[in-house]
Amino acid sequence: MEQMPGRVLVVVPTYNERENLPLIAARVRAALPEAHLLVADDSSPDGTGQIADELAAADDHIHVLHRPGKQGLGAAYIDAFRWAMHEGYEVLVEMDADGSHQPEELPKLLEALGEGADLAIGSRWVPGGKVVNWPASREFLSRGANVYVRLMLGLPVRDATAGFRAYRAATLEKIGLSDVESQGYCFQVDLTLRTARNGLRIAEVPITFVERTIGHSKMSRKIITEALWRVTVWGVTGLPARLRRQRH
Repeated sequence: MEQMPGRVLVVVPTYNERENLPLIAARVRAALPEAHLLVADDSSPDGTGQIADELAAADDHIHVLHRPGKQGLGAAYIDAFRWAMHEGYEVLVEMDADGSHQPEELPKLLEALGEGADLAIGSRWVPGGKVVNWPASREFLSRGANVYVRLMLGLPVRDATAGFRAYRAATLEKIGLSDVESQGYCFQVDLTLRTARNGLRIAEVPITFVERTIGHSKMSRKIITEALWRVTVWGVTGLPARLRRQRH
């Protein structure tokens, strides 16, 4: 891409990703040489935090945020976002450490911000997007969850649960992070909803999502249940206001 839309920080939360982290860090640095990378590690017992420290010692574009324990994806991102805004970064990227998000597609997200988006989502479910090596049951769950989100919340987004995305720092400041309590898939829906309700522009960019080949997924029944419960509550409590807007 010709020019990045401000100082960019790619945030990669980690928990037991010691094998994946060096690989993904190298790919991020190659894809966006001017960007910085922040590893937010939740005191991984496998030594991921030490690997992150070694990477940071060898590269002044890599930083590490050590967190006291496993507190969830949403909490990790919020801590990282606050760190980033304090340090003056203007664009914050969310990205998994397991290789499912392709760093080579990062420039597409930044281009969408450069064209005026306040939030750019790397989407699996728009034309041109796809998933690789997913079982049919996992695809059915993700597609179904996103249909439910659109119906309950009225969001004009096809992949609101996506975890590969880029925000302007100004977007996060406007939508507010102090009262965000959601985790996992639900954290992504929460911030997407806040962005939409603040009248900000959301762009979806087609990406290829590749199932991890090293390590184990952090997806759990608890994360899925939380997402279902919170989306239902948000949909029911927000429905009267949405209906009033439709009548006017």
